[in-house]
Amino acid sequence: MTRFTQSLGGTTYTFASIVELLAKATPKRSGDELAGCAADSDAERVAAQWALADVGLDLFLSDLVVPYETDEVTRLIIDSHSSSAYREVSHLTVGGFRDWLLGVVTKPGAAQVLASVSPGLTPEMVAAVSKLMRNQDLIAVARAVEVSSKFRTTLGLPGRLATRLQPNHPTDDPKGIAAATLDGLLLGCGDAVIGINPATDSPHATAELLCLLDEVRTRIDIPTQSCVLSHVTTTIGLIEQNLPVDLVFQSIAGTEGANKGFGINIALLREADEAGRSLRRGTVGNNVMYLETGQGSALSANAHFGTGGEPVDQQTLEARAYAVARDLEPFIVNTVVGFIGPEYLYDGKQILRAGLEDHFCGKLLGLPMGVDVCYTNHAEADSDDTDILLTVLGVAGVSFVIAVPGADDVMLGYQSLSFHDVLYARQVLGLRPAPEFEQWMMRLGMVDNHGSVLPVEAHASPLRALVPSHE
Repeated sequence: MTRFTQSLGGTTYTFASIVELLAKATPKRSGDELAGCAADSDAERVAAQWALADVGLDLFLSDLVVPYETDEVTRLIIDSHSSSAYREVSHLTVGGFRDWLLGVVTKPGAAQVLASVSPGLTPEMVAAVSKLMRNQDLIAVARAVEVSSKFRTTLGLPGRLATRLQPNHPTDDPKGIAAATLDGLLLGCGDAVIGINPATDSPHATAELLCLLDEVRTRIDIPTQSCVLSHVTTTIGLIEQNLPVDLVFQSIAGTEGANKGFGINIALLREADEAGRSLRRGTVGNNVMYLETGQGSALSANAHFGTGGEPVDQQTLEARAYAVARDLEPFIVNTVVGFIGPEYLYDGKQILRAGLEDHFCGKLLGLPMGVDVCYTNHAEADSDDTDILLTVLGVAGVSFVIAVPGADDVMLGYQSLSFHDVLYARQVLGLRPAPEFEQWMMRLGMVDNHGSVLPVEAHASPLRALVPSHE
């Protein structure tokens, strides 16, 4: 086990392992303080970052953060590592890798260079370099990465910002869900997915919601995909019954133990991916997995320990979850950045930083990355914080964000983005919906040639077909 030392201001700091060094180099956040692995002072944090900058990338292939023998996520990371893709950066330190990334993004063809290197990067390498980067560095590099995915719409194209329309209802009431869906569609949302968090995970309730969303989609031929965010085993069972399953959802984490807490493993996720693809319901592609992550999930499951039994910082574990995701070539992945609570990300500043880190790490590892720009009501955050995070993520080229009626999810009890927030981001940043969805809205006269939503009187709306005649 490698030890690291760094002198700063007359004090010599010692870090007993790569696990401790990564944790102490992480920007301040409440989850690491809760786990007992955070730096004790700003000076120690800077010393750790300085020492980390001198660590060769090769070390992450031999000095493993979580043991290979006891963790299948680690085995996936090491066994799937591409030595040929890695060759381009194999001689670099973490600090040198940061400089290399910032140099690449200033040159033509940056997207192709970053895509070619991606299979050679491990989550630990990417997490490490993110700890040395300013927010603007995270934005600049993420913006240069291009990752697209396809089902009925194409996501991740430059100049596009897609949305998950989230019409949750506390009792899964069909009328409430339909009303929220109609509201979102009228405001140009839903091109990434129309996705419901069900109030219950029962197969019967999930099946009813799937049929409801499929009826809404097919009634006026909306080019999008639907998803009911039930446990993957529930969805597999419904696929076997030939129910209208478009995307297969599952929350994932960065350690085998945390995934066991979710009732999953890699083999089950691969089975789900195969089952979803077997239906072949996509029209422009067949990426079917919808995966969700969040900093602090492993800590909350008490499954955040690494080599030597010491706690691993939550951001490194979050990046490891992206190794699980990229194994499945998903349609969409998103981090629910402020959802788990202030125990893990205390305030708006920590949420902002985590959102940029997660987006950067996910895209650099080759994922179609989205972010749920959100916070819980007991966090030190408000809508000004979400405005800022939405804006900088739009600049950084985020694939999609989540939007709910009025920015208030009345079922899950947290604050996200509103449909109007998405209109703001598209307008000020010159972004447009997914191309297939935009063309559909144009055919119905809902947007102009620039992709801007047009005002339409309710009685004349082309979506009146979604409302039953007796309503």
